[in-house]
Amino acid sequence: MAPYIGKPTSRVDGHAKVTGGAKYAAEFNVRDLAHASVVTSAIARGRIARIDPSEAMRVEGVIDVLTHRNRPPMAASASAYRDDVGPENGSPFRPLYNDKVAFSRQPIALVVAEQPEIARFAASLVRVDYEENKHVTDLFRRGNKIVVLDDPAAPRGNAGKAYAESNVRVEAQYFVPMEHHNPMELYAATAVWEDGKITVYDKTQGVQNVHRYLCSVFGMKPDDLRVLSPFVGGAFGLGLRPQYEAVLAVLAARALKRSVRLVLTRQQMYGLSYRPATIERLAIGANAAGTINAVTHEAIAITSRYEDFARNDTAWSGLLYKSSSARYSHKLAKLDLPTPSDMRAPGAASGVYALECAMDELAVALNVDPVELRYRVYSDRDQNNDVPFTSKRLRECYRQGAQAFGWDKRNPAPRSMRDGGELVGWGMATGVWEALQMNTAARIVLTANGHAEVACGTSDIGTGTYTIMTQVAADMLGLPLENITVKLGDSVQPQSPVEGGSWTAASVSHAIAAAAAEIKRELLRLAKAAPESPLRGLKVHDVALADGNLADRRDARRFVSIADAMRYGAMERLEKESSADFKDDSAYARNTHSAVLAEVRVDEELGVIRVTRIVSAVAAGRILNTKTARSQI
Repeated sequence: MAPYIGKPTSRVDGHAKVTGGAKYAAEFNVRDLAHASVVTSAIARGRIARIDPSEAMRVEGVIDVLTHRNRPPMAASASAYRDDVGPENGSPFRPLYNDKVAFSRQPIALVVAEQPEIARFAASLVRVDYEENKHVTDLFRRGNKIVVLDDPAAPRGNAGKAYAESNVRVEAQYFVPMEHHNPMELYAATAVWEDGKITVYDKTQGVQNVHRYLCSVFGMKPDDLRVLSPFVGGAFGLGLRPQYEAVLAVLAARALKRSVRLVLTRQQMYGLSYRPATIERLAIGANAAGTINAVTHEAIAITSRYEDFARNDTAWSGLLYKSSSARYSHKLAKLDLPTPSDMRAPGAASGVYALECAMDELAVALNVDPVELRYRVYSDRDQNNDVPFTSKRLRECYRQGAQAFGWDKRNPAPRSMRDGGELVGWGMATGVWEALQMNTAARIVLTANGHAEVACGTSDIGTGTYTIMTQVAADMLGLPLENITVKLGDSVQPQSPVEGGSWTAASVSHAIAAAAAEIKRELLRLAKAAPESPLRGLKVHDVALADGNLADRRDARRFVSIADAMRYGAMERLEKESSADFKDDSAYARNTHSAVLAEVRVDEELGVIRVTRIVSAVAAGRILNTKTARSQI
């Protein structure tokens, strides 16, 4: 049987998704289900002086209106609202906790009704009076509300002096505006009440994170709460932390002792989960030959008043471009906004964008081709930690990307490339990200008919985790893809971190391999106990699982089928759970790299901008599925 790993394999969950068989958080229907709608604040800072729900309560079909005054008990301490990936500094937001308003569109009441349309209409009838305070929500009007964080990486040399002494100097400031998540699936939670126990179907990237969070907020026993998210309609960071829809759905279910569903509106999605607006300032000093002498990179990013959210914007140059001196700093502007969230490549998307813009400015100042400049300043080491990379094929990315794009035909003179009435511009940039692995567990249940169920508490946010897990399990167990069933997105499954940071495939694959190794060990024990076993005397490293058999690696004619091995042991099923634990080896840097080349056309008369061509060359290590990998790029 040919291996599945590395092959272009279609998504195993694809049919369920395109036929409507895949259920999302707001699609789990139960008997006697109530529906909720959120009332959000109309001010950015202050307190609630009065809430009058009387008009809403008179609407036929309205069950209750919950506020901070009449809600069921919730944890009093801020620490109870912390989660696995939230900021270390600050006090997490507590929905419907008290009368304070910390940001616009903050949830301040919850209307529960028999139908979603009734709940939403009634929510518009809740009257709220405020005591409003002055607020600041604009990064450029932040005043002196700045928090200086520890340096993202240690400085090298005297960057200020080296910059001043450089022959060629580039200084630039770039503004990255706030970017909101807008996935197809809205934030939603269905809390199913079952005689005091609750099952929550939530839009999340970490069911076990949400489970621990809700147990802490409501003081529930772990066995009395279960969180599921079998399918996620787009996430990439907005579902890493528990959001208020899960809290409010459970709050209403506990208040009414009844199942409740809450789906946020598209407008309410703008009240949370966004990439922070950032001011990026860079200064790069070089000599005439194109050697970089100094890099300084400062970021000022927004955060809420109640939490210090920060990611690494500024230290990426140390992984890419050789420089004898460097200095990095990251500052936070505390504004009257909700806490930002992770959004695909948090920190890097903003910081590397600014860095690459500055590198292009330097290429112009030096009169050097942008690709050639990056060759000249190429770094073979992580300069921030002074260690080599496990692998770095960025030079090859530049070469292959430029060749595929036809970069050698580029005319660097401004406005020199035209096609009819359009100006044509060619540009390029470097990409870099972390190659992370996180401790993860997986369970395999193998049955005598040659089928296996693979379970892990991770999520599939649309990247193809179901498929990757199926491919790896099929290869490790020597079974066809159709004989593998993957279960994920359930808090009762083996422990896994949130699905983020691009670490899931590289982590869960090892956990599956470890569990499969235990399955193989047990099958060998059973097979060797058979009369005149052809595997007698062999060790576990001498055998392999392939084509539904356990066979001698050196002589495939010596084998015992999985079915026979389990029959000899009088077993209908084998169950093994294993963990993949990754030690922090600081002797090497682990990163992925890429070169991206783009063609942009501008209609000179109308000003219409079109991106007409993109070529990406990515060095991402071993590719588990070329089809899903290509869709990610």
